[in-house]
Amino acid sequence: MTQTITLSFFRFSRWRDRAWALTMMGGARMAMARIPDLSFWKLCGSGTGEGFTPVPNTGVYAILCVWPDNDTATQRLTETAIFERYRRRADEHWTVFLTPTSSRGEWSGKAPFSPVSEPVSGPLAALTRATIKPGILAKFWGRVPDISAMIGSDPNVLFKIGIGEVPMLHQITFSIWPGTDEMAAFARSNGPHAAAIKAVRDGAWFKEELYARFAIRGDTGTWNGVSPLEGLNLQ
Repeated sequence: MTQTITLSFFRFSRWRDRAWALTMMGGARMAMARIPDLSFWKLCGSGTGEGFTPVPNTGVYAILCVWPDNDTATQRLTETAIFERYRRRADEHWTVFLTPTSSRGEWSGKAPFSPVSEPVSGPLAALTRATIKPGILAKFWGRVPDISAMIGSDPNVLFKIGIGEVPMLHQITFSIWPGTDEMAAFARSNGPHAAAIKAVRDGAWFKEELYARFAIRGDTGTWNGVSPLEGLNLQ
């Protein structure tokens, strides 16, 4: 079996639904823990703007799940009550289905992804997750606005968002690219992103970090009225 990762996003506009989604950051934990076949999961909030900010966006939340295969993922997301509750309250929701192709590092002390051989071409998703050392929070977040503006203006990035389990301390970036060349050009360019990577390495800013890439298998729902994968030639 090939492991399937799902990342589901939910947008809430009404204040009572936003309040509900915030409480579910703690309240949904018992329900998530009882879902069969779910080996790893995270409930996440998001940041404002492009998402890569320490200021919470109370209208957007995400759930990451690791399943043993695609059929199980589809069934559980469709039939499990907790996901139905999120969809029923949300104004819009979108789930992307992923296959891990590379992963290094740990997340909450675990290596959650089991990569398969990396495809030589085609669209891909990239995820980075880090626990930031409290003593360098000001330095880290001081660099983020320039990086956020840079990724937001990059014409090659098809989807991007910053999410996290705990504001300020736990940061996750997720982005979708048409191919490895476009993603590598952004990551290695001489700009805020490259400077931040060097600072992170030189200063050992993270207590824990994980970097992963994924092949994109499909999606359900919409985001901003369309599928972010529209027009992509998926493998």
